[in-house]
Amino acid sequence: MTGDLERNITEQERIEAEITALRERLTALRQDHTVLMSVQQALGITPAPAQPAAESESATLPSPRKAAAPGPGKRTARKPAAKKSAGTASGTAKTARPTLVDLIRRHLAEQSEPRSAAEISAALGQAHPERDIKTKVVRVTLEGLVAKSQAQRTKQGASVYYTAPTAPEPTTATQAETHPEDTDH
Repeated sequence: MTGDLERNITEQERIEAEITALRERLTALRQDHTVLMSVQQALGITPAPAQPAAESESATLPSPRKAAAPGPGKRTARKPAAKKSAGTASGTAKTARPTLVDLIRRHLAEQSEPRSAAEISAALGQAHPERDIKTKVVRVTLEGLVAKSQAQRTKQGASVYYTAPTAPEPTTATQAETHPEDTDH
């Protein structure tokens, strides 16, 4: 009997340690999710529904205590979440304010010289006081624009500056396509 009690206590401690580790991992994943959602919003990408993860967590906690029948119930609980995301998408369509990506593109196009992320965020913050524009989000957005060739980055010492992309100069191949009669001679 004593051996069984000791094994039971050891197993309880092991499971409690696993639960603690899983909770810590869940907290880290939630923080990562929040960061990724803010980056996604900053880049102007339509966000995926964020709420189903929280709802599914609360739905999964009591599930071990119930019979196997609630399994299909979970699936039906996810369907309304998909409908909510469609409602959220239409909700964002109602707000006609430009995305941060659009604001940054316009700002860069209006500038005659390179600007740092801090300068851009300060200028946009003054121009749009109703928005909470963070320098870090602006920097991430600018890097996304650079990756898409929608902005250019230059370094001057330790500082990084951004400009609107310059129009590419026509190449000889482009000129040959636009004036094919000139190449036949």
